[in-house]
Amino acid sequence: MSAERHHRDFIAITDFDRFELDALLRLADRMRRGEYDRRPLRGKTLAMLFMKSSTRTRVSFEVGTFQLGGHALFLSDRDVQLGRGEPLSDTAQVLTRYVDGIMIRTFAHDDVLNLAKHAQVPVINGLTDLQHPCQVLADVLTVRQHMTDERKQTVAWIGDGNNMANSWIDAAASFGFALRLACPEGYDPDPVLLARAQTQTDVKLMRDPADAADGATVVTTDVWASMGQEAQHAERVGAFQGYIVNEAIMKRAAANAIFLHCLPAHRGEEVSAGVIDGPQSRVWDEAENRLHVQKAVMAVLLGGETLHTGQVRA
Repeated sequence: MSAERHHRDFIAITDFDRFELDALLRLADRMRRGEYDRRPLRGKTLAMLFMKSSTRTRVSFEVGTFQLGGHALFLSDRDVQLGRGEPLSDTAQVLTRYVDGIMIRTFAHDDVLNLAKHAQVPVINGLTDLQHPCQVLADVLTVRQHMTDERKQTVAWIGDGNNMANSWIDAAASFGFALRLACPEGYDPDPVLLARAQTQTDVKLMRDPADAADGATVVTTDVWASMGQEAQHAERVGAFQGYIVNEAIMKRAAANAIFLHCLPAHRGEEVSAGVIDGPQSRVWDEAENRLHVQKAVMAVLLGGETLHTGQVRA
C-alpha cells in the first residue's frame, strides 16, 4: 500500500464544514431508511484500536464496515505492541501499510492527533477524553429524525462538561442551534471550544439545570463518572446532586421535547428511570444512529463516496 495516499480524517465535528455535515447526515439518513445499497468498502479493511472498552462503538463500527463490504479488525492494547510501549507513531506507520483506515477509541486526545499525523490513511475518532464526535453526530441525526430541523432546536446539556458536552458545543457552532449547558462549578466544558462556539451561535454556560431545561426541545446528559474516572465516583456523586434529569426537569422543557443519552446510563444517578424509559426518550434510536452516521463517515473517508453539498437546507 502506498504511503503517499491523500486522505481526510474525522477527529472533531469541525473537521467538516456545515455544508458537508448536512450532506453527511443526509447520507446517513438514506442508510437509516434502507435507501443506500452501495458497498464502497469492498476489499478494504478498518483497524479498530481500543484503549477503552465499548459496546456501541465496537459493534457499530464492525457491523457498519461489514455492511459496506469491508472487514474490521478489533485491536485492544493487549493485542498490539502499544501495550508494551511501542510509540503510537510507529504503530501508525505500520498500520498504514496494512489497512485502509483506522478508528481509535482512547483516553488522551493528543494520541488521536499523533496517530493522524503519522498515518497515511484516514483516522476516525471513536472517542477521547476531549471529544466524542461520532456520538454527537448520531445525536443530531436523531434530532433531525424526530424534530425535522436541528437548527431550530434548543438543546439542554445537564451534567458533566465532558467529551460529550464538548462535541455538543462543536455541533451547535457547526449547525447553528441554541445550546444551554448546566454544569456544576469545577466541571465546565473546554473553555477554548466554548469561547469559539459562542462567537458563532447561541451557547450559554449556567449552573441551574432547571434554567437550562426551560423551553428546551432536546434534553441530554451523560454519566457522572466516565470511564477512567471510577476513583472519583463518590466525589462526583456529591458534586452532581441536583443534576439528575427527572420528570420535573422534563416538565420544564417544551411539551414535544425529546430526551437523549449516549449510554450506558445509570438510572437513579444522572437520569431517572421514568425519563429514560419514558415516552420522550429516544435513546434507542440514538444508539442505532451511531451505525448509520459511522457508515456515512467511512463511506466518505475510506470508500470515496461523494458528499453532495450545496446550500444548507432552507
